[in-house]
Amino acid sequence: MHVARSTHPDAARRRLLLGMAAGVAAIGVAGLATPVMAEGPWQRLDTARSVLGDAEPSTQGLVLDLPHVSEDGASVSLTVGFDGELEPGDYISRIDLFATANPSPEIATFHLTPLSGKAEISTRVRLNETQQVIAIATSHQGERFATAREVRITVSGCLMRNGGDQPEPLSNPRVSIPSSFSPGQPEAVRTLIHHPMETGLRENADGEIEPRHIIERFTVSLNGETAFEAELHQSISASPYLLFYLSPEKDGEAVFEWRDDSGETARHVAEFEVT
Repeated sequence: MHVARSTHPDAARRRLLLGMAAGVAAIGVAGLATPVMAEGPWQRLDTARSVLGDAEPSTQGLVLDLPHVSEDGASVSLTVGFDGELEPGDYISRIDLFATANPSPEIATFHLTPLSGKAEISTRVRLNETQQVIAIATSHQGERFATAREVRITVSGCLMRNGGDQPEPLSNPRVSIPSSFSPGQPEAVRTLIHHPMETGLRENADGEIEPRHIIERFTVSLNGETAFEAELHQSISASPYLLFYLSPEKDGEAVFEWRDDSGETARHVAEFEVT
């Protein structure tokens, strides 16, 4: 038997409302879903959340480069850089690095200025085990950016013993800086200095724990003005290596200074021109 479909206005209105609700739900699933990287590991790490505060970071623009697999957790190459867009006059003023499964998650905090010229830094880090490495960038005007990469570690980098006799801490600072800069053109600068960067976790040959002994701060000034600064933690590899950029405005003198947690310091001075 054929049953006629109701054409009562109330029935039609119900069908219309149900259809609209289904359409809205579909848009919510397909078009308004939270981006995958928005729920990043930085939201589950207290030290990272303390940097972000209440800000919701953008997941575009910040680039973190590490190997997918490292057989030597004591020296893992890392590069972090920003290639996104900022408001006119704004610049990246701070980059924080964290290792989610290290005994202490902080790796380093880099402070940049307009004299840095380019927000890109390379270094070598210790990673205790397979884990996520997090980078958070903050601009001068308060914009925040975040990204993360997983690295698989074969041998722990926090407990490895240093082999053989080690040079004196803070000895033989090496700096590679161009003798000449072009106005407004950032140039790469490389530094390396001997230091054990003891984590306070490693056993020596006698089975005793070596006390923590690290470089805590590295500063670069151009003509007396701070251009670049790094706060280092025990997750930075022994004999810290840093590659960063400088963009001086006029001829002058660059001063590089390292200070460790015992109060000892090292200093290197270089002259340069801007032509």
